[in-house]
Amino acid sequence: MSNVVNAAVEKLNEKIGTFGSTAKFVIEDEGAIMIDQNGVRAGDEEAEVTLFASRDTFEGILNGSVNPATAFMMGKLRIDGSMGVAMQLGQALS
Repeated sequence: MSNVVNAAVEKLNEKIGTFGSTAKFVIEDEGAIMIDQNGVRAGDEEAEVTLFASRDTFEGILNGSVNPATAFMMGKLRIDGSMGVAMQLGQALS
């Protein structure tokens, strides 16, 4: 797994911990991160929602310099699956 994914797993565990639904972040050219009731980990399993972003966009969302809603509206963040779960994840990241 890439260093970007490993660092993101650590940061997301600090921010979110556990999550009542299942979500997956796919970071282009880096890998995927699963977020669910067991916490955050590198993985590429089925999820209720999958979010796709570049490394720069993803890192911006993590550090707070990129608003997820704005990234979505600008086409920098793609969402496949439950918009409700995506919104829950956005609130958990705030």
